[in-house]
Amino acid sequence: MHQFFVNFYKNGPKNDNPIILKELSFPKFQGEVLGNGLRGIVQDLRAQSFDSWDWYSLAQRADAFLVNQQQTSKLLAVEYLKERWKQVGVVPYPHQLQTAHRVIVEMQGQAILADEVGLGKTIEAGLILKEYLLRGLVKKVLILTPASLLWQWYQELYEKFAITASIQRSEWDWDLTDILIASLDTAKREPHASRISGISYDLLIIDEAHKLKNSATVSYRFVNSIQKKYCLMLTATPIQNDLKELYNLIALIKPGQLGHYRSFKARFIQDKRTPKNPQELKELLRGVMVRNQREAGIVQFTKRIVHPLIVSLTPREQDIYDRVTRFVRDHGQENGLQNILPLITLQREVCSTFLATALTLEKMMDGLSPAQLSQVAALLKDLARVKQNSKCDALEQLVSDIKGEKLIIFTEYKASQEYIRYRLERAGYQTLAFDGTLSRGKKKWIRHMFQQEAQILVSTESGGEGLNFQFCSHIVNFDLPWNPMRLEQRIGRVHRLGQSRDVHIFNLITKGTIEEHIMYLLHQKINMFESIIGELDTILLHLNLGKSFESEIMKIFLAHEEQETVRENIDRFGDQLIRSRDEVRKTAWEIF
Repeated sequence: MHQFFVNFYKNGPKNDNPIILKELSFPKFQGEVLGNGLRGIVQDLRAQSFDSWDWYSLAQRADAFLVNQQQTSKLLAVEYLKERWKQVGVVPYPHQLQTAHRVIVEMQGQAILADEVGLGKTIEAGLILKEYLLRGLVKKVLILTPASLLWQWYQELYEKFAITASIQRSEWDWDLTDILIASLDTAKREPHASRISGISYDLLIIDEAHKLKNSATVSYRFVNSIQKKYCLMLTATPIQNDLKELYNLIALIKPGQLGHYRSFKARFIQDKRTPKNPQELKELLRGVMVRNQREAGIVQFTKRIVHPLIVSLTPREQDIYDRVTRFVRDHGQENGLQNILPLITLQREVCSTFLATALTLEKMMDGLSPAQLSQVAALLKDLARVKQNSKCDALEQLVSDIKGEKLIIFTEYKASQEYIRYRLERAGYQTLAFDGTLSRGKKKWIRHMFQQEAQILVSTESGGEGLNFQFCSHIVNFDLPWNPMRLEQRIGRVHRLGQSRDVHIFNLITKGTIEEHIMYLLHQKINMFESIIGELDTILLHLNLGKSFESEIMKIFLAHEEQETVRENIDRFGDQLIRSRDEVRKTAWEIF
């Protein structure tokens, strides 16, 4: 039989050959059942584990033939999922359907899904996976994601695509589970990596694929070693800081698509961020990458309406703030900005609640000098005497003004979360808490309770990942994260595909504190609240900041005591971000 198909592919079908006609006659797709003709042969070929190039090529051509026989002008999944989508309120966008069709028909399942942030790459990947399952071309599937997204992938696949996957928990899951969602960080370690290397996957899906940009890393080598027939890589930023990163990603999907790196560099790279022959490069990328962009008008997002609420501190609160700031400056200068993270935390907490501030000061007492211990002891004593929180006063007034509307209140700190809930429940409001300590099941239950009953959800930063809240359209930032990416993650839980109303964002800003400077930078300078900034993480990497964005802010703050000087330096930092953004957009426009 195998030799018959080798001859068949060499010579082409003969319409008058009764043997060929018999072999190619298989039942049409009905429900989820495919005929046993060509599909069975494809499964036989796959059982050879692709131990030679001939077998691999034959299996690929057989799969392509099967796709063509199954009326590729239509996606079977769309009809199959129609009733389910009605129940869960999913309406796939045209660009998502077009992407799925193009990946299956034109790209043979080897693709980078590089849509900008918020355009639904996960929906596209789920649609492609469901289509391959219905066509009988995929059975063994591995989905690698950051650990924080495991539950989100599980939920999306189950609710939107009727796909029951498993989340990896033990080293035996790799062999026993057909559709498995796992953390890339776990998978690349032993004993897991060795087990995975012995498995032939029909489909490999990698979320946040830009983390594989460096071909010298363990993660890159691990993914490159996985046996896979089809592969989808999801990233909004296929280029972050160097065109070589794009080359490396494509080499994982389709080796040879861009030639050898030396020839690619000579032909397409002017400098590491500027391409040569961009039109020719665009054509090559079309064979392996799909990038839908917001500017193309393919999706109309609702508006973001920003409400900065300035909170004036009482004299006692202002005195505490000034003393904590003086301690942070003195401590930072004495240590030469070494171990700056606790100082950043303390400076942010004093703009949140004094309860959070006191807990951090207590943790910092070990290792302080006698003079510093005396300073901290006096601060803790005075912190305990402050009974008022002007921010919570303003929050209570805001909640009373937003009648009947659900709202999510974000804070960075667990202590602040508990204090906010205490104040609101004392005022007669029902609240729910959402944070990173909750199990997946409890997070889902709290989301359900928030949607059905409660008006207010108080969430910590870790609660900003994993679940979506499109049914809510009001966000309160009780305290502002200094890193705009983290702020965008908060807003993105609500302002995303499926949101039908304008989203109102209320920012509580304490007057005369560092929050005023942060608000100026994020809102007035780089205007990040009014639109989703899909390239923001690329901009930070472009400036070689990465996770040190907060440190850059802190260095400015510690170096200058005068408010005007701090503002001038924040302004210059904002100009750097804008220049970097323009460079990133220019590169993306030329290539994509």
